[in-house]
Amino acid sequence: MTRFTKRVLVCFSILGVLFLSLGNPATSFATESKGVLGEVKSAFNADKMGDMKGYDPSNPVIPTGDTIKIAVVASFSGPAAANGHFYFNIVQWVAHDINKRGGIMVDGKKKLIQVIKADHMSKPATAKSVVERMILQEKVDFLWGTDGSHLMRVINEAADRYKVIALNATCLSDNLQDATNFSRYTFHTAYSTEQVGRAFAYFYGQMRKKEKRFYILNQDYSFGHELAAGFKKGLQEYYPEAQLVGEDFHKLFLTDYAPYLEKVRASNAEVIFTGDWLPDAGNLLKQARQMNMNIPFANIYMDEPNFLLDVGVEGTKGLMNLSAFNSANPQFQLPGHKKFYATWNNLWKTTWKTPPYNSRTFEIYGGNWGNWTMVTYWLFDIVERAGTLNPEKLIELWEGDTYRYVNGKVVHMRADDHKIVQDLTITEWVPPDQQNVSMNIYPFYWYQGSSSYGPSWVVPAEKCIPWIDPKLVGRSKKK
Repeated sequence: MTRFTKRVLVCFSILGVLFLSLGNPATSFATESKGVLGEVKSAFNADKMGDMKGYDPSNPVIPTGDTIKIAVVASFSGPAAANGHFYFNIVQWVAHDINKRGGIMVDGKKKLIQVIKADHMSKPATAKSVVERMILQEKVDFLWGTDGSHLMRVINEAADRYKVIALNATCLSDNLQDATNFSRYTFHTAYSTEQVGRAFAYFYGQMRKKEKRFYILNQDYSFGHELAAGFKKGLQEYYPEAQLVGEDFHKLFLTDYAPYLEKVRASNAEVIFTGDWLPDAGNLLKQARQMNMNIPFANIYMDEPNFLLDVGVEGTKGLMNLSAFNSANPQFQLPGHKKFYATWNNLWKTTWKTPPYNSRTFEIYGGNWGNWTMVTYWLFDIVERAGTLNPEKLIELWEGDTYRYVNGKVVHMRADDHKIVQDLTITEWVPPDQQNVSMNIYPFYWYQGSSSYGPSWVVPAEKCIPWIDPKLVGRSKKK
């Protein structure tokens, strides 16, 4: 976002504010929840981006020596290995950008950012070992994770023990930051389970007002159960006339979902609510369509292009996807957002030639990529403003901070429990010839061969405030 100087376009800025508040959905989206989000304290500025030419995640330029070190703790091997590649590209992108700007001044010295891969192989014991190695041997300044709330808990425990800042960019479980597990050193920048569940319930009960019969099908661990509980709580609050016609939980990395899907079919459900992530998300959708079940999924992770293209336009039409990045339609209303999107997409076309980064998975900037990059930029924006790597100073600055993303979305870090407060956007997926309501850049569709983002609804932050443990209320004021 461009910051205007005091003496430039004074009259036009006044008129511009009036115009935008009346006619620009992006601006109204960024400010409609101002009461709970607060005044913006900092923002991503696309005009300050470094030279991204030649950036290639398969052949990254990673500095060494006296650097700011961040460990991406994730699955780089095993059944969920794809997630590690997702996350590494995100963090390395941000590091490359900032390094091309010259780095960050910390404690009187300009430093570059070094990204280190830390493979936990989806195993808690391995996660514990690799995180301790990152902290004690690699001397990392930050931990970034991960795929699986049970594994994020391992990261958080180590962060708290060794007083290292951890960024939870992807895990939703509310109990990660309850009174028992709360760590001052962890910042939960992913949306949380109850937040997602209540947002979907508000959407179906107060905005869409169509489907009434829901079936919950989630992965069988803390995240899946908490997400289900959040949705049920939301239905009671926002859609009491709805019917929950079934609820099931399946093992992680399942290969056969037929027994569960047959129960869904027998229930006459109108919507399947799922929080499944890859590879389960893709396999579940594929098998449902193979069984001629065209029931829509209310989801957060059924957005991976390769499996969507395998399923095709008809099989992906009607999916309801919740995003922590998307805004009100059309999506590209700000010059900085258009610049960022073009930079990413052009690099994918011209430079990312090595698997997995040359796959359709990485073609389009938005969705989870958008959210994960922005919260990582937020972390380093905090470092830059603090001018130090001292965890205590970073915590002090980040608590209560409010930040604006490249697309105009505004997010707030709640001081008491370090959870993100934000509007959330739910989008119905439609065929390519209908995607221009969302994609307002030529060729005016996201993907050919698959349905994708179409009509969208913004759920205001005050309707999906993340749960907070009552024991943590007022914590930040008691310090």
